Amino acid sequence: MSQDAPENGAPANIETLEAVRKLGHITPSCNSALEPLSAMLTSSISGQISNHFTRIPVSNISLSEDDVEQFDVQPMVDAASLLAEAPMHAIAWNGTSGSWTGAAADRELSDAITEATGLPATTSTLAQFDILRRHGVERVALTTPYTDDVMDRMAEVYASEGYEVVRRSNLGLSSGRDMANVPRFRIAQLVRDADSPEAQAIAVVCTGLPATLLVEELEAELGKPVFDSIAVTVRRGMELAGVDTPVHGWGALMEGPQAVDELLGKAEVTA
Repeated sequence: MSQDAPENGAPANIETLEAVRKLGHITPSCNSALEPLSAMLTSSISGQISNHFTRIPVSNISLSEDDVEQFDVQPMVDAASLLAEAPMHAIAWNGTSGSWTGAAADRELSDAITEATGLPATTSTLAQFDILRRHGVERVALTTPYTDDVMDRMAEVYASEGYEVVRRSNLGLSSGRDMANVPRFRIAQLVRDADSPEAQAIAVVCTGLPATLLVEELEAELGKPVFDSIAVTVRRGMELAGVDTPVHGWGALMEGPQAVDELLGKAEVTA
């Protein structure tokens, strides 16, 4: 698998950076995975889209009141407003908090960002639900690095949005710092542990876990789409920013809708 841009050096056809579409990411402060991986995902089309990041304080993932309050709307809107000064073409909350605080919270957040900035907005959770709905996925395997109680809440949120979680796996982590350093072999096994014949696709829910690096090889092994949160957020953000160029080497989602549908057609699932 090649994950390098097809050519080294700066794109020769850029006369001004004004021509490059700009995607703004609101990033959890403890996250050291999503920024480099977002850049890698778009490196081959760097003449079309660029990634820009701002951070909000996030250190721990749990259902405690203090940890849930990390994701209040106003700090997010303030962060989005700073990004919009650049200016941007779209903004994403590149975090999966809506998977346990509820999709309604993320819809409220996206609406608030759009109202404050005038820009299209999304979140990692809303982007995931959009992809599942767009491709007719109803039965999903769910995998995360989070604790059991967060995972239980996530399954409830997915069910409330019409998606049956047929199997799941998790690592029991709460520290955001630890998630980026989970080794490759352990991530691969985590995804395998979540899979089942009933699952049409596997959702990796966390933008702090570098599962993005394994998507293409896991899809080849398991024969079904693996919708990793970092890639899902980047792909949906690209669309909102006006870029639909296929990106090769990172799995079906980055290739485009046809690649996802073809992979879903190959998947052996039980009704």
